Amino acid sequence: MTFATPAGSFQALAPLTLSIPPGRFVSLIGPSGCGKSTVFNIVAGLLRPTAGRVFIDGDDATGTIGRVGYMLQKDLLLPWRTVVDNVILGMEIQGVPLRQARQRALPLLRRYGLGGFEHVHPNALSGGMRQRAALLRTLLFDTDVMLLDEPFGALDAQTKLHMQEWLLQLWSDFAKTVVFVTHDVEEAIYLSDEIYVMATRPGRLVETIPVPIARPRQRRVSLTREFIDIKERCMQLLTAAHNAALEEAA
Repeated sequence: MTFATPAGSFQALAPLTLSIPPGRFVSLIGPSGCGKSTVFNIVAGLLRPTAGRVFIDGDDATGTIGRVGYMLQKDLLLPWRTVVDNVILGMEIQGVPLRQARQRALPLLRRYGLGGFEHVHPNALSGGMRQRAALLRTLLFDTDVMLLDEPFGALDAQTKLHMQEWLLQLWSDFAKTVVFVTHDVEEAIYLSDEIYVMATRPGRLVETIPVPIARPRQRRVSLTREFIDIKERCMQLLTAAHNAALEEAA
């Protein structure tokens, strides 16, 4: 991906290939400015790449919106709508009748921790509950692929741990393909089947790291040698990418 700027062309992404099998949970990690969000915007059809194609379920989806669910770090709940009416927004845009959309959403709200809050407005929710509502809205957009861009980045540590467990349960129940951006290496390891490590100037993929840790995962897995080895490798790559960016900037 190359952008035109007043100073000339800026290459945001070098040629980059990701091939993600259905139902996998993968994470992108890398320093700020390495192009993680640009990758998401291209996959979501919000940006058309300068070169290359995006295929989803074997179909060319380059520049096509509506093929993936996309959630940003901010929950972006509409303050004038109740929780249930926020959650059904994607279905409503797709033309699902309101009554049918609410009938589908209400059992999920009760099952996934928002029971009793269906008809309140977002200002009555905690940060974690707002993220639950936003994730359910993304899920109910009903695509095979969910792009989650640092959804837990603004949460406190304890709430983040609860949300990670909640997300894994949701992923297990619905068998979606999840692509997850995070700056938290331990979060990436705990959640993912594979981790894609990126570097910057231009943004590029430097290594794909498998996470061959059996599921379901317990919190104590972070104390195992396998987990620690994966973390050390990720940190080595991120440190090298950071140092290279500093040298180039100097």
